[in-house]
Amino acid sequence: MKIGCLGPAGSYSELAAAHLSPRSEIVLFKNFPAVVAALREGRVDEIVLPIENSIQGGVLQNMDLLAEEKDFFAVKEYVLPVEHRLVYPAGTALADIQRVYSHPQALGQCSVFLSEKLPQAQAVPAESTAEGLSRVRERGDACIVGAHLCRGLSDRGLEIYAEDIADEKKNFTCFQLIKKGEQWLGSPTEHVYFVARLLHRPGSLYRLLGVINSYGLNMTKIESRPIKDAPGEYRFFIEIEGNYLSPETERALADMRKICRDFKLLGCY
Repeated sequence: MKIGCLGPAGSYSELAAAHLSPRSEIVLFKNFPAVVAALREGRVDEIVLPIENSIQGGVLQNMDLLAEEKDFFAVKEYVLPVEHRLVYPAGTALADIQRVYSHPQALGQCSVFLSEKLPQAQAVPAESTAEGLSRVRERGDACIVGAHLCRGLSDRGLEIYAEDIADEKKNFTCFQLIKKGEQWLGSPTEHVYFVARLLHRPGSLYRLLGVINSYGLNMTKIESRPIKDAPGEYRFFIEIEGNYLSPETERALADMRKICRDFKLLGCY
């Protein structure tokens, strides 16, 4: 079995992949579209994507990627604690740092620290936190990485800021294990995740939420995303508690499909 995820080695995605599928061979990719393409084309058997962060909210690119793939389903979920550290060449004063490299999510999760401690520094997006580390070469450079990557960095002439620099210390990222094909949906589940595009008329969202309420299902997540080719229209990513195999959940999903313009099951876990 091969599992694809965002690299390079040491990324949070690699940590999540090792937890979600410990017996699989991990294959690293440069960006999330490449991860998704590998599963679509059969070069890996499963993939791992971060879907939501407790500070930044949904990882929008990955939500869209999952919604746009016809036959992809999340089958397992893992919540990974995240602790961020600032890394820079030894002997560099914070006032001398001009560039901070990291994944956009990490930069956003540390925005207060960057504003207060490094107001002069430019935040430079990288494909991953691990890639940001590879770009620290000069005294004007720094990066934000996970605490798990800091071991041995002092031997490489790098210094680590002593504290977790995340704006919120209780910082977690939710990762999903994604497979291709409905045959992977045959197990009892605790959550059902779907995306719905509603009719563009008053009360459409109210009707959808009414179906969820009428079946006594607890909604644990809802997030809207604009539809690219329809300005002013949105699709809604919703997670509910429920066993996908139960007749009650099956009836609820069927009723929701009836009132949606488009409806796609994203996962059951």
